[in-house]
Parts: sequence; structure tokens; C-alpha cells
Amino acid sequence: MYSEGAVVGKDHPTVSASVPISAAQYLRMSTDRQEYSVENQAQAIAEYADSHGMRVVSTYSDPATSGVVFRKRKGLQKLIQDVIQGQALYKAILVYDVSRWGRFQDTDESAYYEFLCKSAGVPVHYCAEPFSNDDSFPNLIMKALKRAMAGEYSRELGVKILAGHRRGAALGFRQGGKPGYGLRRLLLAADGSPKQLLADGERKSITTDRIILVRGPAKEVRCVQDIYRMFIKKRMNFTDIARELNRRGTKYLDGSEWKLRGIRTILTSEKYCGANVFGRYSERLYTNPIRKPKSEWTVACGVFEALIEPGTQAEARRIIDSTDAKSPRNKSDDDLLNALRAILTKEGRITADLVERAANTPCANSYRVRFGALSNAYERIGYAGFWSGGWLAKRRSIPRLRDGLMRAVVDLDPKRVSIESRGGRHRACLLTHDGRRISVLASPLSRSHGYGYWLVQPPLEECQFITLVARVNEKGDAFKDLFVTAPIGKARGLRLRDKHPWWETGVPLVDLKRFFDAVQEVSLRCDG
Repeated sequence: MYSEGAVVGKDHPTVSASVPISAAQYLRMSTDRQEYSVENQAQAIAEYADSHGMRVVSTYSDPATSGVVFRKRKGLQKLIQDVIQGQALYKAILVYDVSRWGRFQDTDESAYYEFLCKSAGVPVHYCAEPFSNDDSFPNLIMKALKRAMAGEYSRELGVKILAGHRRGAALGFRQGGKPGYGLRRLLLAADGSPKQLLADGERKSITTDRIILVRGPAKEVRCVQDIYRMFIKKRMNFTDIARELNRRGTKYLDGSEWKLRGIRTILTSEKYCGANVFGRYSERLYTNPIRKPKSEWTVACGVFEALIEPGTQAEARRIIDSTDAKSPRNKSDDDLLNALRAILTKEGRITADLVERAANTPCANSYRVRFGALSNAYERIGYAGFWSGGWLAKRRSIPRLRDGLMRAVVDLDPKRVSIESRGGRHRACLLTHDGRRISVLASPLSRSHGYGYWLVQPPLEECQFITLVARVNEKGDAFKDLFVTAPIGKARGLRLRDKHPWWETGVPLVDLKRFFDAVQEVSLRCDG
């Protein structure tokens, strides 16, 4: 938060001894003692300013903000930015004490922000510290000590708060977080008597109150029990369970649809069998979350009313652990490649279909995700197969050949035809001056069961376009011949041998310059 006071000239003229020095005050209050209230800080700063010939003209503040990390302090960020960019309308910065500047865990960070201000000609003054704001050696030592003490205070406070949370969790009290589907939070008074159910976003207002979990609406409780029944008795996977619940019209939290994650949470969270668990992750002093070993968790069993029996959840966890052990994400590269080698040994070849059908083998898409492409996985085990003879390079050259053909057509007469890029998943096509779209296909020679064929298969949205078909030669580096044909009209395309009668229905292009005449001829046929 930032506010402007009296305006000072932009040129920062030299101020005589009788004119107060303009200063900015920085105020911060978190959950510390009352002595650190914003009002008390402002009053102490005002007294310091009066006694040192200064006048506060700007205020930066971070109310209810921790001093541990810089990224959460918008007021301090704005102050540093104004000073560095030369936009500060003051010559000094007044702060109540070192702890208000920050409780940074690295004392060098605190000193760094202060140095940025000082090097820009705007020094920081601490108004309630016993040391003077100068560069004398004793005062520098005292300031460094105070910085370390400010950081240590946060560390010690964090240890005490964590210990309090652990004690509360061991007694069965909820230490934060949403209750989850099928559960609700109940507020208890200090004597243990129930007060009220808490809605989403509501928090307790009295320190001595406590929160426990209780059963939610009967409909949600039955849904949780149905999820366990479908998973254990019917052996339905997460996806099938989510689909079934969505088919029934059963809504998840906030009226949303069921997803895999919600199903997994219900099947694995201990709170559904009455246990309170705390300390799975550590985020002390705003560090990145760190998962803690199970031996360091605080677990209190049987403190909530269970929605399902502990043995039922144990069975669900056993099934999940068994499934996860077979999951591709839990297998090494060698495990996945050995599965391919087993297919090659048994079948003498490898195809995507064989990978999909092989028992105890990840699906083909798992190999694409892990290695980037199936061909990359094949190369890792030294298998050439269908990729031998430079086939893969030929396939990858097709888009380049197609783009070159389209540019060559446009170069014939840019006023009569252009390349239309339609964006999204639609690929580019040719657009004539009269608004007719022409699909361009580069068809490579493929082989199956001992004979070769060309696959003529335009994208679905181009099936009704007049088509320029370019058959790629054996080497894959040029076109064998060109045809302008009527719309293919079939989303599945055509598999055509070299002498198939269908080629005779098109107009062959011995010379690309005949492209416009061929399009006109095919258009007349279609219109007729």
C-alpha cells in the first residue's frame, strides 16, 4: 500500500537547514505484539522525524504481512522500485526498527535492500533502535546483530507454532484445510461443546476454539461409500467411477464434475476412516513444500466419525498400490525398453498394435510420452524394421515438399491464387481469387502385404475441396507426378495402387503451369 503526502519539487532542490528534509515512512505489521501496531510505528516515526529535522511526505505500508519473504510485501517492493528508478520524492526512509524492515532468514538480503536505497542517495533510518544511524563500526555490528535476531525470532516462533499444531492434531483437532467431500467442519468451544458448522471460507474467531470433522449430508456420505464399493467390489477404475457419478448427475465440490483426482483422494485419505493426519508436508518460513517421511507425521486414529471402515480403506490402498506398481511412470527406461525387446523376440517385429496388445506392457502412448516418439524407443533397442531405408526421414520430408509445392503454385500468378492459413488445427490450403479452396496432398508411397499404394486422405474439413494430389517418389525427395481431382468426399481416404482407375478421373499435370486450366476443368465437371 502506498500513499502520497505533500508534493516536493521534482528537481529535488537543495534544502537549507531551516527546511525539513522530506522523508518516507515504511510501516509493517504482521501478527506481532501490539507495540508493532501501525499506529504505534507511525507515532514513533513522527517523533523521530520532528527531532531530526525531517517531514514525512510519503507512506508505504504492508499491513498484516509477514516480514520473512520479499515477494509478499507489495509496499516494500514499491518503495524499492521508486528509489531505484529515481521516482522518490524524499531524501530518507524512516522505519520503526530492524524487524519492521524484515525478518529475512538471510541477513545479507536485509542488508541488500537497505544498500540499494543508500546507493541511490536515500538512506534508511531506524527510529526505535538503540544504535545511531551512521556507519561507525560499533553501530554496524549492532545493526548486523539485530538483523540476525530478527530472523531468529521467526525461526523460533515457527518451531513453537509447529509444536502447537502437532499437539492439537494429536488431540484430534483440525489444523486447517478444506474438509473434503462428504465431511464438514464443526466448531467447538474451549470446553468441547459444539458451537456451529463452518461454511467454506469461515474461520474461528476465538483462539481457544477448536475444529473437528463430522459427517456431511447423508447423500454425500452414501456417495463416498458407493465409490469404495465400485472400486473394491466391481473393480472399476478411477475414470469409470468418475464417469458413472457424472452420468448419475452427482456433483463434486462446488457443483463441479468428478475427476480422477477427486476419486483418488476419497480412496486414499485417512480422514474418511476417522483419522486425523498432520505434517505430510513442510512449508516452514514460506519455503517450497517438502514431503516429509511418514515417520514424521502426526497421526491420531479414531478421532472423527468414520464414513468407511479402516479395513475397507486398507483394501482400497492395497489395490491402488498394486496398480501403481505396474504404472509406466513408476518404471525405469530400461523396464520399458525391455518390454519392447520381449515383443521383438516373440514376434520378430514391433508395431504399435503389438505394443497395445502385449500383456504387462505399457501402451504405445506411454512410450511416446517417455521417449518423444515410438521410433525413438525403437532406436534405443537397435530396431530398424519399418524405419529402415530412411523411411522416417522420407516421412518427415513430406511437409517440406508440400509447402514448396504450394509456394510454386502461388508463384505462377499471385493475383489468382494465394496460401490461406486458417489457424488452430486447420492446416493451410490454396485459395483462388474467386474464393475456391484447393486442398493440397503430398502422398508418399507405402507398402503393405508386398505391394505399394498411395494413401489419398485429406483432412476431414478438406474432403469437399478440389484436390491437388502430388505423389512422392521412391526416394522421398521429389514428386513423381501431379493430379487435380474432384473432392475426395471420404474422411477415411483412398488406398490406391499405381494403375488404379481412379487416377484417370483426375486431370494430370505434366506441366505445373496447367494448374489453373486443370482446376477450371474439374470445376466444370463438379458444377455440371
